[in-house]
Amino acid sequence: MAQDSNRIIVVGGGIGGLAASLALVRQGFDVTVLEQAPEIGEIGAGIQLGPNAFSAFDALGVGEKARGRAVYVDEMIMHDAIDGALVGRIPTGEAFRKRFNNPYAVIHRVDIHSSLLEGAQETGRVEFKTSTRIERVEQDDNGVTAWDQNGVAHRGIALIAADGGKSVVRAQYVNDPPRITGHVVYRAVIDKADFPKDLQWNAASLWAGPKCHLVHYPLRGGEQYNVVVTFHSRKAEEWGVTDGSKEEVQSYFKEVCPKARQLIDLPQSWRRWATADKEPIETWTFGRVTLLGDSAHPTTQYMAQGACMALEDAVTLGEALRVNQNDIPKALQLYQACRTTRTARIVLSGREMGRIYHAAGVERKIRNSLWKDRPVERFYDAVEWLYGWNVTKALEQ
Repeated sequence: MAQDSNRIIVVGGGIGGLAASLALVRQGFDVTVLEQAPEIGEIGAGIQLGPNAFSAFDALGVGEKARGRAVYVDEMIMHDAIDGALVGRIPTGEAFRKRFNNPYAVIHRVDIHSSLLEGAQETGRVEFKTSTRIERVEQDDNGVTAWDQNGVAHRGIALIAADGGKSVVRAQYVNDPPRITGHVVYRAVIDKADFPKDLQWNAASLWAGPKCHLVHYPLRGGEQYNVVVTFHSRKAEEWGVTDGSKEEVQSYFKEVCPKARQLIDLPQSWRRWATADKEPIETWTFGRVTLLGDSAHPTTQYMAQGACMALEDAVTLGEALRVNQNDIPKALQLYQACRTTRTARIVLSGREMGRIYHAAGVERKIRNSLWKDRPVERFYDAVEWLYGWNVTKALEQ
């Protein structure tokens, strides 16, 4: 079939796929986004945005849009879910912004997606094809062909696979199994009127308990609150999303203090995520095909960096193309070289943070004593490697 000599295929119309599309357009390419869902959209609840995410939004040209939809919290705060004691707090006000040149915020996934989608549509150079599920990819020296479920071929000079943790493209080239964590995450969004007044804090709040934790923070100008609860399942789990059961959630949180327990009594409906990640890989670029976001480095939620890493990936991809004068094979190799170690650190750190949050017995007491009364600057120093990222550091290996 005929090939557009300037068109790149992006598989997946989520946060990573749209961010990649913006980065590609900024380097002069036209983009076709192939999305398996019947429409381009986003589901889920709230997510957290570190300063590195705002650096990425700015580099992609949608910083103003994203900032207008975010809620800027005053602090990140952690309590012990059993006795309610304060474990640690990280102020995210003026000193934080000065240190990392950007704020810390929380936002609904839909609002991030809308910001990226509007930016992509405004370029006039991103074409969307929905109800299109890619089944296999073929490539030659000049380009890539992606075949969908209807046998239709989609051709481009390169292909960026941003098709999520269960990536079809990764399965073709890597075919590695998921690592099922056994941890289950329930998420819900609650209107402010129904949210406990004594928990209406302008903070990203976490309650850490044995083999469980709870998170809450405001969304959409404080008119809604995001509620997330996580626990170690008693049964064998399969990676995926289903409708949840209020009774199941309540059965796992009988030991938590009354103040935190209010959270699990709120939602009338839950969505249930049985979580997984994958072992980090050093090779995710294959000729003119590369992986991005969760398809490249699926991770657990404990570092609150899944979407942030996809945004960073997109910016780095664009920068790699820029310095290589759009030589695609060279640029994709450089993009991979600049991202594998950092994203592997997120995956492995996520596993460790999950263990720390869910500590029990003596380990729980050690955790609380280590973080109690820690000076703010020590917290800032500890996250410098993460939050200090920006476009000028994108090509550091």
